[in-house]
Parts: sequence; C-alpha cells; structure tokens
Amino acid sequence: MDILITYGYLGVFLASFLAATILPFSSEVVLTGVLLAGASSWPCLIAASIGNTLGGMSCYWIGRLGKTEWVEKYLKMNKEKLHKVQEWVRRKGAWSAFFVFLPGVGDFIAVALGFLRANIWLVALFMTVGKTLRYWVWMEFVFKMQAMV
Repeated sequence: MDILITYGYLGVFLASFLAATILPFSSEVVLTGVLLAGASSWPCLIAASIGNTLGGMSCYWIGRLGKTEWVEKYLKMNKEKLHKVQEWVRRKGAWSAFFVFLPGVGDFIAVALGFLRANIWLVALFMTVGKTLRYWVWMEFVFKMQAMV
C-alpha cells in the first residue's frame, strides 16, 4: 500500500478501482495516506470516486455477460445469495446502484444489475453518487480525526 500512497492521486485511483473489483483491497488506507501526506482533498475525492465507480462497473459488466458459472468462479459469489440480491434489485431498479459501496453486498448488487440489464447510464449515475458520498464521508472523518490529534 505504501507504493500506492507514493503515487498520490494515481495511487488513490488505482486503489479505489481495485477495491471495487474482485480483489480484497482497502482504498480508504491509501486515500488516508495520500491526504495525510498533504494532497488536496478535491482531486483525491475525484480520483477515488472515478476509480471505484469504474471498478464497480466492471462487476456490472461481468453480470451483464450472464454467466453464473463465471460469477461463482471468478468473483467467488454464492449463487443463492446472488439470486436473493437479484430479486431485491428487480423490485428496486437501477437506483439500487447507490448501495454498491456497501461492504459484503455491494458487488452482488452490481453483478445483479448487470444480470438484469439495468439501464447502464442510471446505474453509473447512482453508483457514482453513492461512492462519492462514501468517500466524502470518509474524508470528513479523516479530517476530524486529524484535527483531534
């Protein structure tokens, strides 16, 4: 993670992208490191949001391919859990992409949206809003903790 921190905004982008894909990764650690190293908050927020959204959209596209075997094999997703999430997403629609940032269920939502062929533009919009708000809240937390020290 140290190497990503040294890359600054590019490191934040890469960490955020990887964290939203099949790799278990903490983009918050890299984002925090870059912020504490003195980087500007807006470019960090933009890099993290775009990277994480593109990573989330990669899960959407995997779902859109419609191969349950691939989802089980490459994303290590439980078939039954995926079907439960699909039913929830079917009832809620594309706006459920807002919740893709949630740990444990976010990837399932993105894949389910792809399986269900949800409107890609609405998915991208709601996903971006959710992920941006998440990073903004995280950055506010970092700044509050930094001020306390």
